[in-house]
Amino acid sequence: MLRYLPFLLVLALWIYAFIDCLNTPEEEVKGLPKVVWVIIILLFGEVLVGPIAWLVAGRNRRGPAGGSTPSEWHRNHRTEFVAPDDNPEFLKSLKAENRKDEALLKDWEADLRRREEELRRREDRGGSDEES
Repeated sequence: MLRYLPFLLVLALWIYAFIDCLNTPEEEVKGLPKVVWVIIILLFGEVLVGPIAWLVAGRNRRGPAGGSTPSEWHRNHRTEFVAPDDNPEFLKSLKAENRKDEALLKDWEADLRRREEELRRREDRGGSDEES
């Protein structure tokens, strides 16, 4: 079982570097174009040259700014997930959309009433013409 451990570690590093390279925005890639880094990782993955080269030299690693510790930096630059029902912007957009839908519904109802009245007038005129 232990004889497979080095192979699994190499495979894990190779997969991590490959996915990290694919997910890295083009502007954060250093030295070579992103496509070239992907090819290097794929071709030299077995001997760890490609994945290690990517991790060391291929990507701009944004570290703590202004001398702050890494935990402070992560705490200050974290994006918080806000549930939709707690997000005031989302709730405002729902209210605005609801107002638009209500206005559209009122317009449709008014149009339907107008058409129904028009049909009744035609029927009344048609019925009175046939009786005379």
